[in-house]
Amino acid sequence: MLYHSTTNPAHRVDLKEAILRSLPPDNGLYMPDTLPVLGPEFWAIWRELTFQEIGYAVAHAFFHEDVPAAALKEIVEGTLSFDAPLITLAPGDHILELFHGPTLAFKDFGARFMARLMAWLTRGEDRELTVLVATSGDTGGAVASAFHRVKGTRVIILYPKGKVSGLQEKQLTTLGDNITALEIDGTFDDCQRLVKSAFLDRELSERLNLTSANSINLSRLVPQSFYYIHSARQLPEGIEPVFVIPSGNFGNLTAGLLALQLGLPVKKFLAATNANDVVPAYLKTGDYQPRPSTATISNAMDVGAPSNFARMQALFGNSWEAMRGKIEGMAFTDDQTRAAVREVKSLYDYEIDPHGAVGWLAARKWRAAHPGNATITLETAHPAKFLDVMEQEIGKGVVEIPERLAILADREKVAIQLPADEAAFKAWLR
Repeated sequence: MLYHSTTNPAHRVDLKEAILRSLPPDNGLYMPDTLPVLGPEFWAIWRELTFQEIGYAVAHAFFHEDVPAAALKEIVEGTLSFDAPLITLAPGDHILELFHGPTLAFKDFGARFMARLMAWLTRGEDRELTVLVATSGDTGGAVASAFHRVKGTRVIILYPKGKVSGLQEKQLTTLGDNITALEIDGTFDDCQRLVKSAFLDRELSERLNLTSANSINLSRLVPQSFYYIHSARQLPEGIEPVFVIPSGNFGNLTAGLLALQLGLPVKKFLAATNANDVVPAYLKTGDYQPRPSTATISNAMDVGAPSNFARMQALFGNSWEAMRGKIEGMAFTDDQTRAAVREVKSLYDYEIDPHGAVGWLAARKWRAAHPGNATITLETAHPAKFLDVMEQEIGKGVVEIPERLAILADREKVAIQLPADEAAFKAWLR
């Protein structure tokens, strides 16, 4: 399989180049030349398959031309060592819990798969791989965990100063070894811009053997499509889900679109955002206007220039009408989000984090207008990662802190502070 740039389809590379170089030199994003479809033999039995069997079928559809079956099975089984349970709050109101991995966030699926695929692609090589990643909260922790002490790799994580939660920051800054954290005096968009600038500097990228662990890397998105199929199969036969995705960089929603392309029946995707509503605004008007991000209590969604928007456009043939026919955008304020955290706890005795709360608000709004539809809201992170907000809304001691988070509290933060300046960042890299 060859992969082309969304900016210049004539620029085509093989799988290894697409995954390890991550970003085309024209600042586009890599897409497969041919989008795979799972055949009728899969859809005849999909409801009886295990999570791992679904994952292997999807991975095989994308990568079988380049990765042997035995290696793919090992990668998938190593990735899916934990479940993504579907929880029903009320008839038609479902929550997909994606926080049962090692760092308690949905990013664990993509990061673990990516680390294993990169290890296979670089097998037998003795050149160190530098994994560069920008994070608005959960990506950095997941990538740090997936690559920690992996031989032949070093990880550099950029995160915005003062704009991630305390426990998220500890996940980024306390592992040491081959993990380095850079605290950037700016926003997530600044961090993302710095990462892209390093990749677009081809001399620097080649010298440091750079690769990205952000969702600009296609290997992050493919494994995230696994849980769309896994959750939909748990609904009664004949029910097409409405997937509700709390969205920032839109990698998670793009993964859902890949599942749709594979053949998964989906009634609608709801792109639920906080005040950073660039995509919902586009879906309403057809006018795409990236802007500086705004800080909110759902910090992982504080993105003003979503990198995966180019892939979303490509998947819909650059048609605004086609995109808005399948995706509806909704945006909510911090006050609405706080109220939703309280309401979900009061109604269902369920603790939902601020990101999931944004999604639940969109799901409720949709069901009010479309009675009888079944919504699946992606709960992307454990509420304990946002303890300040949770305690303010539902009280202290209500949210149980998992041990793997609790042990971080007393660890010393180690981070290098840098300005949001491309020249300073590249000088540090050199």
